[in-house]
Amino acid sequence: MDIYWHLSCQYSVHNNLYAKGGKMKSLLKFLSIISLFFILSVGTGFGQSLYFCEGVDDDGYPEGESSSFTIGSNGGYLYTLVRLNYEVNSDKVYFDIYKVNSRGKETFDNTIDMETESNWTWFWKKITFYDDGTYNVYVTDEDGYPLVSGSVKISFR
Repeated sequence: MDIYWHLSCQYSVHNNLYAKGGKMKSLLKFLSIISLFFILSVGTGFGQSLYFCEGVDDDGYPEGESSSFTIGSNGGYLYTLVRLNYEVNSDKVYFDIYKVNSRGKETFDNTIDMETESNWTWFWKKITFYDDGTYNVYVTDEDGYPLVSGSVKISFR
């Protein structure tokens, strides 16, 4: 019986260590994924902002900022203000606009381009919306590098 008990205990200890090792591997994978997500989000999104607003002051700050606007049934415009923590380093940027349905699926609406100067750290564009709904706006430089993105809800009066 002693040999059986010894082998049984050894098997039990081995399985417990393996199970803990499996949990440890899972924990390490989880922490690695979280760390990677944090690094990527800080690297591409920290300090950049896209504002939807009624106007922009002379110092490049939004006036009447909101994430939802009400427009007339024949359309209405709002300002999209991009503020970066670095120079845009591009002669042109693109505002890619997608309409979002109730299930969250994006449908391409249009692209608006804008001339910029490479040393600009902020710029704005007036965008006219003709349809109600939720829109995602992605701003990229001329090389397709993502600068900033945001979402706005448009409603009719």
